[in-house]
Parts: sequence; structure tokens; C-alpha cells
Amino acid sequence: MGAANKVPGVSGGIVAFVMGFYEEFIYSLQKFNFKAGKLVFSGRFKSFYNYVNGRFLALLFLGMIISYFSVSKLLDYLIERYELYVWSVFFGMIVGSIYYIYKDFKSWNTKTMFMALLGILVGVSISLLSPATQNDNLWFVFLCGMISVTGMALPGFSGSFILILLGNYVLLLVDSVNVLFDTFVYMFSGDFSFMSDPQHLRLLTILLVFTLGSVMGLISLSHLLNYILKHYKFNTLALIMGFITGSLGVVWPWKEALYRHDNLGNFITDTNGEQIIENYQRYIPELNTQTLYALLFIIFGAAIVLGLEWVGNKRKHQI
Repeated sequence: MGAANKVPGVSGGIVAFVMGFYEEFIYSLQKFNFKAGKLVFSGRFKSFYNYVNGRFLALLFLGMIISYFSVSKLLDYLIERYELYVWSVFFGMIVGSIYYIYKDFKSWNTKTMFMALLGILVGVSISLLSPATQNDNLWFVFLCGMISVTGMALPGFSGSFILILLGNYVLLLVDSVNVLFDTFVYMFSGDFSFMSDPQHLRLLTILLVFTLGSVMGLISLSHLLNYILKHYKFNTLALIMGFITGSLGVVWPWKEALYRHDNLGNFITDTNGEQIIENYQRYIPELNTQTLYALLFIIFGAAIVLGLEWVGNKRKHQI
């Protein structure tokens, strides 16, 4: 789930769904309620741990954290050197996710078809939007945390994709995560010089605020999601399916970045001195060796998702 949440356009909830523990995940999160609070404040920590299904959540989040750090470093490296192939894998993973959700959906009627079309229109509209400028205001970062966590709770809805539109994907899921990883490396090596680096400490603060927003969003969303799925399950799933279908353009591999300019034609840069992307110009590629490799990576991306489905089905049969 940690790896999937890091990929733009792919939902961590998809992993939980196809592996067969989605309902237990949502049910466990719902246990963070008034009763859980009473157990904590009364010092009954073991009862709290058992009440919220602590063993399950601890193992799940530990796995997510480990994969999050490893994938963050790997993505940073691969996007810099093999951007086309990385986006090809992302594109294939979304195609595989769409196929997985659509093939088992048996509740098509006028309402669900309308919701699916509405989702497609919204997805296409959003994919044509220009990404916002990076914003490290802590209140905005907290809001990003609450919004981005939807990818964990909603199968098919990508929180990292939303962060791209909000302009903070690199800041929150690459730069800040990498800084925390570097912090642990420095501490284990006995080097505490980062404590005097304002930029380093600023990124750690940003990551802390983002994490708090994510936790708040995840707990509150689990209660809302339970109500929505209980009363409007099929309409909601149809809307999600349409949305991720319509937003495929966001991760279309063949695109060129269009950078923002001022009135004099000079590039506008962010606080890190990097050029700000205004939008992307998408194109149909020529048939050559590079394109064939990209197509193979698309197939590979789809195979990852379908492979997860196969493992999930095998696990269910064993149970």
C-alpha cells in the first residue's frame, strides 16, 4: 500500500481491495472513536490496542513506512534517468486497476452509468488543469495531508495524483520523505550537523504537519466512507471508476513539460531554483525502439496490478 500510494494515479486502497483486507482496514480505522479515547486516557493501553485491532494496523503501517522510504529513493533516481519508462509503468498500473474494478462490477443501471460518465468528465477536466505552484504554507500542507490520504481509503482514487494537481507532490512525497531518510542516516552515523540547517529542519516540519493531516483525514474519512458505501455503494464505485478512467491523461507517458514564463520570456523558478511547470503537451509517439520499450513497461505495469489480484484470490482460497 505504501508503494502504491506513492505512485501518481494508483491507489493504495486498490492493494487492500485485491489482497482481501480492505474491509478489515476500514473497520479497524473506525475503532478510533470516543471509546478508544477513553481507554487511552484511563491508561488501559492493552485494551486500546486490542480494541483498535492494533496488531493488524501496526504491521500494515510498518510495511507501508518501509516501502514508502525505499520507493521514494528509487523513484527519485528512476524519474531523473528514465522518466518515459517510469510514467509508462504508472500508466499501465492505472489501466490494470481500471480493468480490475470494471470486470467485477455487475450493478450497471441508469444511475451508475450516469455516475460513471460524470466521473469520466470530472477526470478529463482535472487532467487538463495546470498543476498548481508548489506551496509550503503549513496550513495548506495539512490540508494536502487530509486530501491525499483518500488514496488509502478509496480504491481507485489516487491521493498522489491529487498532490500533483495541488503542486506539492515533489515537496511532500519526494523531498520531505528523502530528508527524513537522510536524517536517520545522519543520526546513526553520529552526524548532527543537520540541526543547524534551516532548510533541512523546514522540510522535517513540513513532513510532520503533512503526516498529522493524513492521520486526521484517514480517521475521519473512514467514518464518512462507511456511511457512503453503506447507502450509496454502487453509485460511489461507478463514480470512482469513471474518475480514474478520465484522468488517464495525467500519467500519459509521452508528454513534454511547458514551463512558466514571465512577461519578458524568462523562466519562473520556485524556492529551490527549479523551473515551474505550467502544463504538459501530450503527443502520439513515433514507432521506434524507445516507444516499444515504453509499451512493454505499460504491459509490465498492468501485470503488477493483475498479479496482485491473482495473489489476493489465491490467498482468499487458502483461507
